[in-house]
Amino acid sequence: MKLATWNVNSLKVRLSQVIDWLMENQPDVLCLQEIKLINENFPVNEIKVAGYESVFIGQKTYNGVAILSKQAASKVITAIPGLADEQKRVIAATYGDLRVISAYVPNGEQVGSEKYSYKLRWLPHFTQWLQQELIDYKKLAVLGDFNIAPEDRDVYDPKLWEGRVLCSEPERTAFRNLLSLGLTDSFRLFEQPEKSYTWWDYRMMAFRRNQGLRIDHILLSGELSSACVACTVDKAVRKLERPSDHVPVIVELSL
Repeated sequence: MKLATWNVNSLKVRLSQVIDWLMENQPDVLCLQEIKLINENFPVNEIKVAGYESVFIGQKTYNGVAILSKQAASKVITAIPGLADEQKRVIAATYGDLRVISAYVPNGEQVGSEKYSYKLRWLPHFTQWLQQELIDYKKLAVLGDFNIAPEDRDVYDPKLWEGRVLCSEPERTAFRNLLSLGLTDSFRLFEQPEKSYTWWDYRMMAFRRNQGLRIDHILLSGELSSACVACTVDKAVRKLERPSDHVPVIVELSL
């Protein structure tokens, strides 16, 4: 089984790239973030022609998440229970005995800003929800743009980014709190190339110079992590015309 996540930074702009990627890679599940469109405009039919079902929750211009899958979804949730939040950032669905969550964690803008405070308020609610999901589902995969680089080795210039948003200690502590629930960062299950990143700024030729951060992650429950045989980053799509600033992350499970 192959699961993947990709912040597409506008599904309308990147739809042809997503469909091409689906056809070439044939994941069982692809989680999307920053779809940036309202539900009525979601390309259900185009994705169905490619062989995939879809569940989604969107909003105009910002945010929005989706799960594309070869199998129909059940038990769909489109918000963190008990959290009053107008921003569309999470969607969960069940496929057989597999529970999948697509998440777009707040960016935070900059340390000390209101958006940063919102991020630090949002993350404990997310963590509490995942704690219950892990009780309810032994096979749980949490995929998405976490907007957190967990360690210095996930940042092209740790000194430059020290204490800044995406790399600040409160954010990294929140990420470790997620792992302490019993989740595993699948990327770190394997030996990986040095300077492996999933996001590069559009400016300053950052991709060409590999000045990136690893902020897109696939977290797996214990049962899934023991079945994980590979985790890779697909940098090829960043070379396309009008690419997203993020690239897909893929795990392969032997189930």
